[in-house]
Amino acid sequence: MNFEGLDPGLAEYAPAMHSALDPVLDAHLNSSLLQNVELDPDGVALEALPVPESVHIMEGVYSELHSVVAEVGVPVSVSHFDLHEEMLWVGSHGGHATSFFGPALERYSSFQVNGSDDIRQIQSLENGILFLTKNNLKYMARGGLIIFDYLLDESEDMHSVLLTDSSTLLVGGLMCATFLFLWSYAVETPGVTIMRQTNRFFFCGHTSGKVSLRDLRTFKVEHEFDAFSGSLSDFDVHGNLLAACGFSSRLTGLACDRFLKVYDLRMMRAITPLQVHVDPAFLRFIPTYTSRLAIISQSGQCQFCEPTGLANPADIFHVNPVGPLLMTFDVSASKQALAFGDSEGCVHLWTDSPEPSFNPYSRETEFALPCLVDSLPPLDWSQDLLPLSLIPVPLTTDALLSDWPAANSAPAPRLRAPPVDAEILRTMKKVGFIGYAPNPRTRLRNQIPYRLKESDSEFDSFSQVTESPIGREEEPHLHMISKKYRKVTIKYSKLGLEDFDFKHYNKTLFAGLEPHIPNAYCNCMIQVLYFLEPVRCLIQNHLCQKEFCLACELGFLFHMLDLSRGDPCQGSNFLRAFRTIPEASALGLILADSDEASGKGSLARLIQRWNRFILTQLHQDMQELEVPQAYRGAGGSSFCSSGDSVIGQLFSCEMENCSLCRCGSETVRASSTLLFTLSYPEGNKTGKSCDFAQVLKRSICLEQNTQAWCDNCEKYQPTIQTRNIRHLPDILVINCEVNSLKEADFWRVQAEVAFKMAIKKHGGEISKNKEFTLADWKELGSPEGMLMCSSVEELKNVWLPFSIRMKMTKNKGLDVCNWTDEEEHGVYVYDLMATVVHILDSRTGGSLVAHIKVGETYHQRKEGVTHQQWYLFNDFLIEPIDKHEAVQFDMSWKVPAILYYVKRNLNSKYNLNIKNPIEASVLLAEASLARKQRKTHTTFIPLMLNEMPQVGDLVGLDAEFVTLNEEEAELRSDGTKSTIKPSQMSVARITCVRGQGPNEGIPFIDDYISTQEQVVDYLTQYSGIKPGDLDAKISSKHLTTLKSTYLKLRFLIDIGVKFVGHGLQKDFRVINLMVPKDQVLDTVYLFHMPRKRMISLRFLAWYFLDLKIQGETHDSIEDARTALQLYRKYLELSKNGTEPESFHKVLKGLYEKGRKMDWKVPEPEGQTSPKNAAVFSSVLAL
Repeated sequence: MNFEGLDPGLAEYAPAMHSALDPVLDAHLNSSLLQNVELDPDGVALEALPVPESVHIMEGVYSELHSVVAEVGVPVSVSHFDLHEEMLWVGSHGGHATSFFGPALERYSSFQVNGSDDIRQIQSLENGILFLTKNNLKYMARGGLIIFDYLLDESEDMHSVLLTDSSTLLVGGLMCATFLFLWSYAVETPGVTIMRQTNRFFFCGHTSGKVSLRDLRTFKVEHEFDAFSGSLSDFDVHGNLLAACGFSSRLTGLACDRFLKVYDLRMMRAITPLQVHVDPAFLRFIPTYTSRLAIISQSGQCQFCEPTGLANPADIFHVNPVGPLLMTFDVSASKQALAFGDSEGCVHLWTDSPEPSFNPYSRETEFALPCLVDSLPPLDWSQDLLPLSLIPVPLTTDALLSDWPAANSAPAPRLRAPPVDAEILRTMKKVGFIGYAPNPRTRLRNQIPYRLKESDSEFDSFSQVTESPIGREEEPHLHMISKKYRKVTIKYSKLGLEDFDFKHYNKTLFAGLEPHIPNAYCNCMIQVLYFLEPVRCLIQNHLCQKEFCLACELGFLFHMLDLSRGDPCQGSNFLRAFRTIPEASALGLILADSDEASGKGSLARLIQRWNRFILTQLHQDMQELEVPQAYRGAGGSSFCSSGDSVIGQLFSCEMENCSLCRCGSETVRASSTLLFTLSYPEGNKTGKSCDFAQVLKRSICLEQNTQAWCDNCEKYQPTIQTRNIRHLPDILVINCEVNSLKEADFWRVQAEVAFKMAIKKHGGEISKNKEFTLADWKELGSPEGMLMCSSVEELKNVWLPFSIRMKMTKNKGLDVCNWTDEEEHGVYVYDLMATVVHILDSRTGGSLVAHIKVGETYHQRKEGVTHQQWYLFNDFLIEPIDKHEAVQFDMSWKVPAILYYVKRNLNSKYNLNIKNPIEASVLLAEASLARKQRKTHTTFIPLMLNEMPQVGDLVGLDAEFVTLNEEEAELRSDGTKSTIKPSQMSVARITCVRGQGPNEGIPFIDDYISTQEQVVDYLTQYSGIKPGDLDAKISSKHLTTLKSTYLKLRFLIDIGVKFVGHGLQKDFRVINLMVPKDQVLDTVYLFHMPRKRMISLRFLAWYFLDLKIQGETHDSIEDARTALQLYRKYLELSKNGTEPESFHKVLKGLYEKGRKMDWKVPEPEGQTSPKNAAVFSSVLAL
């Protein structure tokens, strides 16, 4: 097809076309003739699905047989039925070719033809397939191997290829030329886009709307038809007839012409044009008993008619493309099959018989067979005397690769077997002569890593401590690493996390973060941002319309951290949004599970890149000042300003970058940065003292020599580039960049120098355990801004000051020094607020922890006290520490990565009030993302304004989930199962039903959650979710984003409703919500006796309500409504909790009946209702 006449918007595959090309039914058509024609272009599923059995394919009548996806979301550019085998070839706009075998459209082969250009035509030959792209002709085998690859001139812009005979190949393009493979011929009329052939001529269709007839031997023009005044869309030739469709020029531009031009090739003249009732974009002759024409529009309408007769509107049928447009059309050689390709990458096969064949005589197709080799006898490599001559090798007279000359080789003894892990020896228990020990998980199963010498001195390499020669003791570096700094892991049991004691690791009321989620290495930095009071308030006031907004998700996570009373939270939704940001993937911030588990890569570098990325991303999110329409009132934050974002006000530092060329030309440009990177002095090997303030000043006011472009010299010249500060930030963020031995040695040397200077100033040796008073420290002359320690041990490994002062000088310079008590005008004091450190541990791959000084406001909210305290945050381990630990860095295992300094009295500068941005409008009706969703499929009634929930109202809740990653587990030596990593679940459906009022039990939320991540298991038996329910293109459900439904639940939580459900703890955990305990009424615990098993909802419903639910699958509406009824039953049996003893008897009867029934609900023909059983007599008596 020629696309020249179409709207230019088609180049971006926009769904809306030129107004003149939109499908419009003729006004003279009888509407009753089209009442059974489905005009919804989105009604076809993406998977290869056969036509339902209820649709019968009649002989001679074309009906849809199969639909299949070639490449999801990439438009199909060309389709072609193989002329030699029963195959259909499809090419895409991405340059990818796919073949399907037989009428069932089974995928045969798939390969990339061109990396950037679309495939414009496919031609099948006996030994392979020809693919034509813009400037390339490629001949490939049907399996994908290249036979030849011919590069054409890029300026020719090729569109069509024609095989006139077994030795002649014609290629036509837009630049006035037709190629006979290697020979070029000029054509009079430019723009050859379509070529056809008969036994007398070959025909060239031009973009100008003309069709030229040329001689097959001389290529001279024999005749020319001026078909259309605008452009040619398609034409076909059969017998003595030529039919063409195209566009005509109108006053408003090009318009699709509904008159087909028909020409008699015997008389070389036009005959009566044929009027059709669709906008023709493709046409083909389908000669069976007569010379029928098939005319196809891009919207999917198809009409059959005779070229010399009248078009009958009753011959119209409709193809249901998944995308908005049909992009290609082809007819098989047998005329039994039609192929359509649409703009969403789907191919639709229509046939006139249940078992069609593509060719009258097709040869058999070769399929890939398993490799058949001669079976060799097994060889036992454990035998030292095994003759290697048993392995057959080819006889050769050439030198073998193993024949190294003696001068280039040296004998090397075989390496000894690696010693047994000290942790295994330490924990081993012997039974007889056999020892048993738990797997320390320091290595992959059944694998021993090679010990290769590192060529570069990466910093992580010096953390590898040699193993203890004692063997049975712990490794030496484990003695150095304090237990609270080691990597913490969650021990999973049969109950998952329910019986894991998090309180053992966290005795505070602050919330930790769980580490088992992918890319949870950033937990420490999330805690740092949370304990910055202005950042916390700003983020929680933010709400926008973007589906994956890091600022919004971080605000939701901060809200959970606020509500928690020591229970750990998880940032699953935040990390899910983080994984969708393209910049994060480009920066290498998205780790694979294997890399994260093994500690592959430098975590210090990773967290520093993450630090820069998150500040930049939050700054960009906050700069969007448009008030979201879906969340009215969300933009009314007190932080918003018309200029820069508040993130910019907090972190941004304005700078002047000056470039001075040796010619004297100076260029000055302004810029800003959100953080600084430490730049260390060169060649400091003598132990010369350097204050941290000096290094920081050197890093901020950086001066360097580099090659740069000089406008005056008009060439690259050596220039001196300097950086001056215009404005200081409120929060000073520093990336330490300790990535090699060189920087680590600098920190170590400076800490040793500072320690020796302190000892020297005291005037002699200091006892190791000597205690110091304040007077002693004044006599000692402790470094300004350093911590006054109570013992000499606290002076070791300290170089970092707790406070620094910074001042802008009159000549635009910067003065940085350690802080003193002296008051001075224009001096800003920065206090250390947080340090993020990298813990080097070869056993676990290392980890990241944070030291954070928690302010008074956080203690006031959590504990009701007013003081400041330093804490260690190691995922879900939180422990108060002495302040000197935050600045002590033993470079053998504890390496600084990020520093946060905060301007003194910062909180008084900002409005720290938090206004909940979520309003009641989120509960009102909203549009579904699903294209096929109809009103008849609605399963819920949204709340009206007069039904808005109030404090204490009941809401029935149930959620269904799908699995994204399978569980990882191992079998212990005693045969028990140990969960290494739990399965990763994602919420798929959330239902809320009314708990009171005239509409009690009627759902007001029933949202299916769209997901962009790959689903491993839909758990249909337990969730009722089927493949396709979560796909916006084919789903018939009410599909929404996770963020949209999350806002609805957050509003219900904030308003104070009480949720009734069964197993709500797991539901809220997967949804990633923190709900106060007094707002949760869980029937699992209402009908539970201590130290007894939990009872399923199905059994409770059968026992108490005489209901049989969850027959084949689960339904969340049914489960939520049943939980509400069970809660009403609980209130009835317990007399609103006033008669616990009588209710205890009911529970005893319940457990007794459950044991007799083995906790299984009887089948319909089985036992009678429990209300008729003797054990239920106590319930009836109540």
